[in-house]
Amino acid sequence: MSTKTLELQERTEGKSLYSYQKGAIDKIFKCFEEAPEDYHLLYQLPTGGGKTVIFSEIVRQYLKHHKKQVLVMTHRIELCKQTSNMLTEFGVSNKIVDSKADLSDQGDFNCFVAMVETLNNRLTDNKLDISDIGLVIIDEAHYNSFTKLFKFFEKSFILGVTATPLSSNINLPMKDNYNELIVGETIQSLIENEFLARAEIFSYNVGLTSLVVGANGDYTVKSSEDLYTNTDMLTKLIQAYEERCKGKKTLIFNNGINTSLHVYDTFRRAGYPVAHLDNNNTKKERKAILKWFKETPDAILTSVSILTTGFDEPTVDCIMLNRATKSLTLYYQMIGRGSRILKNKNKFIVIDLGNNLHRFGPWGSDLDWHKIFRSPNYYLDGILSDEELENNFRYEMPEDLREQFKKSDHVYFDIKKCYIDSIRAGESSKVVLERSIQHHAHICTENSEDLWDALALAKLLGDDIDYRISRYTKCISKSTFNFVEWLKDDYRKKLNAYLRTNFDEIFEEINGFPPED
Repeated sequence: MSTKTLELQERTEGKSLYSYQKGAIDKIFKCFEEAPEDYHLLYQLPTGGGKTVIFSEIVRQYLKHHKKQVLVMTHRIELCKQTSNMLTEFGVSNKIVDSKADLSDQGDFNCFVAMVETLNNRLTDNKLDISDIGLVIIDEAHYNSFTKLFKFFEKSFILGVTATPLSSNINLPMKDNYNELIVGETIQSLIENEFLARAEIFSYNVGLTSLVVGANGDYTVKSSEDLYTNTDMLTKLIQAYEERCKGKKTLIFNNGINTSLHVYDTFRRAGYPVAHLDNNNTKKERKAILKWFKETPDAILTSVSILTTGFDEPTVDCIMLNRATKSLTLYYQMIGRGSRILKNKNKFIVIDLGNNLHRFGPWGSDLDWHKIFRSPNYYLDGILSDEELENNFRYEMPEDLREQFKKSDHVYFDIKKCYIDSIRAGESSKVVLERSIQHHAHICTENSEDLWDALALAKLLGDDIDYRISRYTKCISKSTFNFVEWLKDDYRKKLNAYLRTNFDEIFEEINGFPPED
């Protein structure tokens, strides 16, 4: 029987472990045996690879062979409950230490599951006896909220698990809190062996230079909301949905509640089945919304970052990143929400409206996690700035618009190259826009039967015109808002005037005969 057949068979046996999960557990226990009792080990495995399954089996085996207790820490209450349920499925009796927990029976348990803040309060008040804890497991270990608790477990083996061993705080690298990193299966390997679905990523270039980076190293909610609630961005979002995701179950991530509400209103007005979810929803509302999302084949759910961890809905077909982030971890978490594989699902779509693909590379690309763990600043310093990213952009017509210009072999015009050539030739920079207008007039005429067709096509070139003006103003280093807006308006007027004056001549030059009267 082939390995793949065996793996598929294993998948039908409830909590049976896959071969790569067994291999990870063997490596971790080998480290247990060889390292000192206060060793800090970090284990990396992509979202969807089964980290909770792995550490639940580790807890089961540890309790079987050691006369010590285990503590599992999470950073959110939902993860506490999910972890507790998984441990129970593995036959591990456990107690959740939450704010309402009665700890009078703690002596009856060898395994505890706690949220970091609650645990900190309980330990500070001396209400939980941790003197016999031999193993501490930290889920989503890249969050730095856990490190303040390490002082309570100076004689315990600490196992951190994460999909991305890159600290949420650039000033507190993970290598300062963990002695060693074990890297699990790659995303690519999990895809090839049919454990994860393949992502088809479509990136739409977005101007992000208005965004502001906050104290946490990521873009502020305020600057993100200013950008992503404007009409242009909401239009781009719904056009991208209609182009790639229409009719598919879609999850939209935003940076800010106000943005998510704008997205909800936009899709609702367009007649699509959509719901909004944020931290203000009650437990009852949240449960009802997620139930609706699960049961509705073409449902759209727009939210902030609350569904990046502790949310598992395999039927998601499309992920829309309606935000930019500087966090590699968040990028991987958001996309990972669509990566669960099903019998009739082996791929999913990702729409990127935050230049995240250009910033971090494709989801599942070959990242050297050991190097990132050892030298996080070296990795972070190598990420391109938004200005650098935008300088490398090249405008691509959407497929439906490109169809309108199908008779033209070349619809792209390189403003930067034209500018450099004109300067070298001793010409005024103004000739760049003149030649761009001539090019636009040519492709409009090439795909028209009369002047009115050409003028109608010219109206469709708004995004391309805005892109060319943006490139031009960068070349001449003059980009005040009023000047840019004036140039865009002036360009459109000049293009229309040029077509009216030269249409017949361009048409005959292209076709070898004049247009019909």
